[in-house]
Amino acid sequence: MSGPVHGTWEPRPAARWEDAFLSGNGRHGAMVFGDPDDERVVVNHHALVRPVEDTAPPRLAAELPGLQDRLLAGDSEAAERFTDGRELRWVGAFHPAFQVRVRRDGPGTGGCRRSVEFATGVVRSVRTGRTSEVFVSRADDVIVQYVGGGPVTATVTLDPRLPGAPGALAVGRGTVLSSDGALLTLRARYPGSDLSYTGVTRAVVAGGRTSVGPGGIEVEGAEGLLLLTRVRRHTGDLDVPAEAASLRALTAGAEAPLDAYARLLARHERLHRTAYERVVLDLGGSPADRALPGGELLSKATSPALVERLFAAGRYHLLSASGMLPPRLVGLWTGDWNTAWSGAFTTNANLNLQVASAAAAALPEVTEAHSALVYGQLADWRDNARVIFGARGVVAPSHTDGVSGHTYHFQRAYPLHLWTAGAGWLLHPLLEAAGTTGVTDARLTDALAEVALFYEDFLTRTGPDGRLVIVPSYSPENRPVGGSWGALNATMDIAAARHALTTAADHHPAHASRLRALAGRLPGYRINEDGALAEWAWPGLGDRYVHRHLSHLYPVWPLGEINPYDTPGLARAAHRALELRGAENDSAHGHLHHALVAARLRDGERAAAALGRVLGGDFFHVSLMSAHYPGRDVYNADAAHALPALLVEMLVQSTPDRLVLLPALPAAHRAGELRGIRTGFGAEVDLVWGEGTCTATIRPSRTARIDLRRPDGAEALTLVGGEERVLRFSVR
Repeated sequence: MSGPVHGTWEPRPAARWEDAFLSGNGRHGAMVFGDPDDERVVVNHHALVRPVEDTAPPRLAAELPGLQDRLLAGDSEAAERFTDGRELRWVGAFHPAFQVRVRRDGPGTGGCRRSVEFATGVVRSVRTGRTSEVFVSRADDVIVQYVGGGPVTATVTLDPRLPGAPGALAVGRGTVLSSDGALLTLRARYPGSDLSYTGVTRAVVAGGRTSVGPGGIEVEGAEGLLLLTRVRRHTGDLDVPAEAASLRALTAGAEAPLDAYARLLARHERLHRTAYERVVLDLGGSPADRALPGGELLSKATSPALVERLFAAGRYHLLSASGMLPPRLVGLWTGDWNTAWSGAFTTNANLNLQVASAAAAALPEVTEAHSALVYGQLADWRDNARVIFGARGVVAPSHTDGVSGHTYHFQRAYPLHLWTAGAGWLLHPLLEAAGTTGVTDARLTDALAEVALFYEDFLTRTGPDGRLVIVPSYSPENRPVGGSWGALNATMDIAAARHALTTAADHHPAHASRLRALAGRLPGYRINEDGALAEWAWPGLGDRYVHRHLSHLYPVWPLGEINPYDTPGLARAAHRALELRGAENDSAHGHLHHALVAARLRDGERAAAALGRVLGGDFFHVSLMSAHYPGRDVYNADAAHALPALLVEMLVQSTPDRLVLLPALPAAHRAGELRGIRTGFGAEVDLVWGEGTCTATIRPSRTARIDLRRPDGAEALTLVGGEERVLRFSVR
């Protein structure tokens, strides 16, 4: 093999849904078990969320001044009483729709091999004489499955009996035969709701005989079988004839199911492959390791081939989960109705970690999906600001199901409704993407103005030093020693307010003076008695170091406000805070967040050690989707999707006026290639390093003057749009 493997394989079908291979187009998702004798494809869709009746945020604005008075007077427990008395309300739970099951007659012969090809999104299952191929079309928004290999005699059903499915789920089925196959429908109505979802599968059969069977159809002696599946969430009745006509149009003019399959795949592949192949990482993995099935390779935690494959899989899964919305905690996939934390979007850490590679690793499709969530919820964010804080502008929730952007999921120990940094934090990936393209969406400019507007109304209290006090203030999901969950001057809140005001000033010159003046009144960061950047910049609030979140290091990553070049003293304090931070419960997102901050601080060995704890902690299923905890405990996409961002950060970092090459290269990766990285000043960068030297090829799309940092020194560099620049330098 001449390069990294862009796929993975296993010698046996999946026994658990967590090990199923994945395909998706950002709307529909498919989980493929990979048994050609009894193939199961679990159907997912971003819209499949259990309905929630009351999503109103708590009406607390009238009580806010009193809370601020009590907190400033030293009543550290005051925030625990800042509630409307509600019980904890979870956001709507993401769930699977049903499984498409194709059971062939009698057992096949020989062994089974299943694989997924990252560049096409095709999941293949092969046993002697029997095949099944599945992909989710990015061009036509449909799950496509082709069953072939010898005469096909099989039953096809749509089966809603998945783990955790409500007993009161009202299910109805229908089957209508046609001259070339059949139409199968399954409608499920949520208990106590007028909301339903309906799955429609068109079966195109060549030759043989097709008849109605229990729960579906029976096919006998067919030359081939093509299944096209969609699912819709709706109120009232779905227009099934219109869906059927749409599916029929996809195969119009095809002479046989296999011809239709090939045509659909070609349409999809043009979009998917183009996106996937923009960035490639090669760490020189051994041919023997590259040839291993994923399950075996996962046991070789120090193998460069493992890092290569997880980087490739992370890009593939991130792209496949992003479209209608960005990836959930579970990406776009679950086989169980009882998904941990509702399978929703946790926005105070997890979502931003998952989409962190979108701008630099050239996945604008992910950025568009993220923007769909953000801009689609701005009206609800305005409600949060008005109803909870009595302010104009916007406040984002810490937890959302993608349907409602209201803040209604909180409790005493996690007063998520007090978190005010979320809007700026969620807009930051869109700012990074704008830097790579040089084009700023007008919606982004307007949203930045609304974040600043909130702070203009909210920042009204001052401390003894005359500086503004952020009160109440919350550092997700931690609490200080000597204080309670709702506190004052959380470092993340200070950083978020300063960044929001100054960024809005950059984009709105008419208001720049006022906004910068307000930012100038914010408190500075505090360095505690341990020499570490403190998590709260308020006297008497001590640091609780053993925690999975690193919210106070937001000014380091992703903001870059604190960095080794411009603020070396604060960078040293931030590094000390990182040294003192414990892993708490070994959450994957905590380890990778730690590594991302370490990379920004140019500590490659610390970043590699944090990555090593994930690689060696049994965090990955054989599907190469990850878990939240070691031992593959709780299906969760954080590690899978954040890992590519970490590898990029270790090798290339950029801002609109700076490029850092090999900032955190660990000893374990002394040679390799990274191609296709985008920068904040509008250039594409390729790196090739090894034997103590590195060649960087920079292709700027626009003229820029930047501060270049590399292992052997620094220099000012002028780049001219359209003119390639090749740099060669030594690597210590």
